[in-house]
Amino acid sequence: MSRIGTNLDEQLAALLAEGAELARQREARLFDQLADFRSQEIVLFGAGNLGRRTLKGLRELGIQPACFVDNNPARGGENVEGLTVSSPSDAAGRYGKDAIFVITVWGALGTDRMASRVAQLQKLGCTTVVPFVPLYWKYSGTFLPHYTIDLPHQLHLQADRVQAAFNLMADDQSRREYIAQVRFRLLGDFDNLPDPVSGPIYFRDDLFKAEKDEVYVDCGGFDGDSLSLFLAWTGNSFRSAVVFEPDPANFEKLERRVSSLPASLSKQITLYRAATGKINEKVMMEVGSGPSSQIGKGDLEVESLALDNLLEGHPVTFIKMDIEGSEMATLEGAEKVIRENAPILAISAYHRQSDLWNIPLLIHSFNPDYSFYLRPHMIEGWDLVCYAVPSSRKS
Repeated sequence: MSRIGTNLDEQLAALLAEGAELARQREARLFDQLADFRSQEIVLFGAGNLGRRTLKGLRELGIQPACFVDNNPARGGENVEGLTVSSPSDAAGRYGKDAIFVITVWGALGTDRMASRVAQLQKLGCTTVVPFVPLYWKYSGTFLPHYTIDLPHQLHLQADRVQAAFNLMADDQSRREYIAQVRFRLLGDFDNLPDPVSGPIYFRDDLFKAEKDEVYVDCGGFDGDSLSLFLAWTGNSFRSAVVFEPDPANFEKLERRVSSLPASLSKQITLYRAATGKINEKVMMEVGSGPSSQIGKGDLEVESLALDNLLEGHPVTFIKMDIEGSEMATLEGAEKVIRENAPILAISAYHRQSDLWNIPLLIHSFNPDYSFYLRPHMIEGWDLVCYAVPSSRKS
């Protein structure tokens, strides 16, 4: 093992040394410690999706925030879910010395970092500025899980698996990313998450090259954006593609995109308005959230299909998954395909705290002939992809 690798081993060991019991104490107390018991008044910085989610949860707890704060000047004075939106300077002037400012800005399309959000409010004179994570830990029954954010002690309870997955990472870049992701899950540390990598998501020439007879399976096809990336990667030279998308609105856009392709290409692409999972079944789905539509809640019943049942006999070479937390179930439903065909796998690993380690461990249990790579494609933990590359396809 290289000296760098040894140092990374030590970093992971130091993070895991805390243990579950100390983590339980920390997650229960941290918000109150950061807030210094200054006030019961809360101001929410960010009136987007996360802000509205936080407002809803606080109201369920009997806590009414004072206002929203938002950097968008067009929102000043707006009423969002019955709460007034103030400018940062106005809110700082009115509440900065006494209220707890909770930052509720964290999303896939963000361009700044948590540290800059904290610094902005502190510069305006806000005494107590807290990212949303400690608040979510304090009231975990209301707020968690939320993507990778969950209680830190749960990671410690799986420390052996966390270590085992780290040992599967194939390069130091992946090991550094893995440790940063563990730190993020344990400490809510946004600042040490690496910057996104350059280049396209899913189709990484630095890890593997396209072949002329690719058989591509896209789980979570959305409007065809990743299918378009696949076509560009292969130069439109491939054997076949199968795309799954259960949300009706997304599927309509996907159909339109495929129908606009030359007939020679579109005839090679099969579309299913269906989700994917461990078995063939009917599931409920929450729709209308664009790429974030979720299986398991909502009021629309959709079909969910297991890849092993549908793709038996197909020489699958590449499977991509970005399916809002259904990745593990879909992998379980693709065990035979993975064992027999060893396709390249590009699996989103940011929808659940434990996906970071459970996804590579599950794939490895199906087929040990994989090397694993972690690459972030957006800031602050979003679009983290676990790439599993069989030895025959490594660049």
